[in-house]
Amino acid sequence: MRDFSILRAIPLFLLFLPSLALADGRTIIVLDGSGSMWGQIDGKPKLEIAREALAEVLKTIPADTELGLIAYGHRSKGSCDDIETLVAPATGTAPAIAAAADKMQFLGKTPLTDAVRRAAAELHSTEEKATVVLITDGIETCEGDPCALAQELETSGVDFTAHVVGFGLTKDEGNQVACLAEDTGGQYITADDLDSLAVALQATVISAPAPEPVPVPKPSKPAQLKINFAPKVLLAPGVAKPDDTSQVNWEIYAINPDGSTSDRVTTEYNDFKGYIEPGRYRLITTLDSTQATTDITLTADTLSAPEVVVNAARVILHPKGTEGGEIEPDASLNFTTTSGVNTTFYGDTRVYLPAGEVTLTAGLGLASQTETLALTPGQLLEKDEIIQVGLAAIEGYYVEGMVIEGTAHQISIRSAKKSIDGSRENLTTAYGTGNQTKLSPGDYIAYVELGAASAEVPFRIKAGERTDVAVILEAGVLAFTAPGASEVQIFSAKKDINGNRKSLFHNYNAEDQTTLPGGDYAIVITKDGTETEALATVKPGERTEINMP
Repeated sequence: MRDFSILRAIPLFLLFLPSLALADGRTIIVLDGSGSMWGQIDGKPKLEIAREALAEVLKTIPADTELGLIAYGHRSKGSCDDIETLVAPATGTAPAIAAAADKMQFLGKTPLTDAVRRAAAELHSTEEKATVVLITDGIETCEGDPCALAQELETSGVDFTAHVVGFGLTKDEGNQVACLAEDTGGQYITADDLDSLAVALQATVISAPAPEPVPVPKPSKPAQLKINFAPKVLLAPGVAKPDDTSQVNWEIYAINPDGSTSDRVTTEYNDFKGYIEPGRYRLITTLDSTQATTDITLTADTLSAPEVVVNAARVILHPKGTEGGEIEPDASLNFTTTSGVNTTFYGDTRVYLPAGEVTLTAGLGLASQTETLALTPGQLLEKDEIIQVGLAAIEGYYVEGMVIEGTAHQISIRSAKKSIDGSRENLTTAYGTGNQTKLSPGDYIAYVELGAASAEVPFRIKAGERTDVAVILEAGVLAFTAPGASEVQIFSAKKDINGNRKSLFHNYNAEDQTTLPGGDYAIVITKDGTETEALATVKPGERTEINMP
């Protein structure tokens, strides 16, 4: 077995030597697609830095290099099986790898051990030298053991090397993945920005003679214990968390002599079992929207297995529009508590919530309803959340039977109840035909407007029913042509009691049209500073055309 130590202490510029040579055999890059890659360095997401550095290095790769790309955590938030070969190792793949990295989503977990195992399996299909370059900003979160995998690969008899680029990892986090490189004769290199990441990739994707490694002392661990910390989360005393996909976060902070909290030492996940340097720590346990803080003391020769009670209930809700209906994926479920929890889920929902009173606001379309959930520690609450909703299908018509086509007309839904000043609350506005809106049961007003014509119709929504609403404007279209006109106004023909005519249309086009209620109108055009007036009659459901000299 080759003996290489972690290169954290080596300045990265020493790795970027003029005499770079192509890596022998075939190489697969394994790229971290987990949600933590959205974390920022100097105001820039790590995922963007990784893409830029990878693209820069790939430009220097000769076309005959056999190179591939595997990603993990890029398709699913909660799956440890989310590993995919995006580009199979072959020659001339550098452009395809850069393009695939640009399209990646970053949202899931970190199954880095299984991802490297898959890369090794693909590379071992031939007897050529095999190299894997792992780029990760986090540690294993899917119960894999990278050190055990390294031993397995090293003893397999195949000429295999793994390099690990730790992107923004702490010293403790780096120690947990460096063994992949150490035990297979590879390099572990840290990177904290675009330049250092590009140099790290140059030193691994394009290998050069490495400087004599500087040994870094490993943390001293008592020989008698390999694991001194194995916490467990409980929903209530004696009630364990079910085996589901919800993630438990264990944040560990050092405690100062004065009792205050120091820097975060590490964050572990789910069923963590490992070694933490002896000392006093503050453990913050998070399960969905619940959290508990516990002070612990760890020693080298005693296993600490605290049972942390988060006083949580497991809530599973299936939002539906009717009893026995389909689950509504667009339904929103908002949970709020007096302790400050305010979180929203959509569609079929599974969540852990703090015990106590929780206000649930369920919404579907414009329908909304609120209820209070009284949750107890360790409780399982599973039910269909029936959101009382009906469907309003509103269409506008010039006259009965003549629907208004297109998207020019405005359709609003307003509250039937007037406010103290006589106005009505406008609930939503849309445009065009085929308007359908989900509403809570109750009374509403449908308002349709096109040009100067408008009308409103009251309607009632019943739960589980469709209500078709026809809003008839009793209107027609007045089209005018006035060559050379610089201004056109349309007034009602009849004057009010003060001798004024109501202005219904005003623009500066010499040819145009508008929708008006049936009746008589005066068209006033301005041409060369002189006004000319003509009368026109609009009949509902008809088009009237006026030509003015």
